[in-house]
Amino acid sequence: MTLTSPPFGAGQDRAANLDAARLLLSSLGITPADLLDTAAPRPPAPTFAVYVPVVSDAVSPGTRKTYQPYWNYVVDRWGTRGIDEPSPSEIKAFSQVIKAQAEQRGRRNARGGTSAVENFIAAMRCLYRHAEADDLIDHHDNPASKVDKPRRADSPRYALPPDQLVSINHYAATTGNDPELDALLLRFHTETAARRQGGLNLRPQDLDAEQCLVYLREKGSKHRWQPVSPTLMRHLRSHAKDRHSVEPHKQLFRYRSGQPITSRRYDHLWDRLGRHLPWIYTQDVSTHWLRHTTLTWVSRAFGRAVASGYAGHSSKASTNHDGTIGVYDKATLQEIARALEALTGEPHPLATTRID
Repeated sequence: MTLTSPPFGAGQDRAANLDAARLLLSSLGITPADLLDTAAPRPPAPTFAVYVPVVSDAVSPGTRKTYQPYWNYVVDRWGTRGIDEPSPSEIKAFSQVIKAQAEQRGRRNARGGTSAVENFIAAMRCLYRHAEADDLIDHHDNPASKVDKPRRADSPRYALPPDQLVSINHYAATTGNDPELDALLLRFHTETAARRQGGLNLRPQDLDAEQCLVYLREKGSKHRWQPVSPTLMRHLRSHAKDRHSVEPHKQLFRYRSGQPITSRRYDHLWDRLGRHLPWIYTQDVSTHWLRHTTLTWVSRAFGRAVASGYAGHSSKASTNHDGTIGVYDKATLQEIARALEALTGEPHPLATTRID
């Protein structure tokens, strides 16, 4: 027997093993030919110039408005590159260019360019999440997921004191080409603590006059019923009637001509108020400051759970520091209505229901 010859009986064992293997593959519905197949190669990744419009069309209008300026920067700089080419280091370096540009513009709310960097990285993560979903890149090859966002700076907003709120409402109601509209917008956002989008998305069919509730649609597809005072409800319905907002599913807030307002109405409103009240311009006060003011008051007067419900924050079942489940702290509509009742000094129909 030589070293290269098989031992006695090896041929029979091999044949038996092959038969067993064929039987196992057959039971699994696999043929030997299947084992020779290899995964089809992934097609070449599209360029940024090609893929950015695809993602832009796929996202919500609010997301597009936030991220499109940053995607435009990417197309201008990397338009001819494949989306699978940039490394995490290149994206991080690009973010510093964005930061420098934000600092040069010198906007009062730029926070040293930190907000611009945060939005840029978020825009890139959004782009690459779609690329993963479209099977253009593998999850492990996503460069944006490996770039950390900067630590968010503290917001410069503060709760406006009563005298400043009075001044804001005074000049809104006594100046401009449509003071009735502007005063109603300010009242709406002060009572509801809604974001701009909540006002722009409000429709006549979102008004529950009997229970004094409005249905808010805000960022992140978050929807909720929000209590409002009977006075505000009356003015909202009157506005819809007077401004010819007769179609239930169409936008409620409109100009005298019947044309729906856009976000530019808010911009013009605060620009005008800033000319009368210079501190508004200096501190870059906006509609979101009204939200901040109302929620601060509600939190201090009724607690964080009611303030969270008033704000429309999601109630995820998270464990608090004391071991309880956060979802049980979710405020009811009745509790939110009682907070609104105290805020406006006006009885609300839902505030009469008490929870012992």
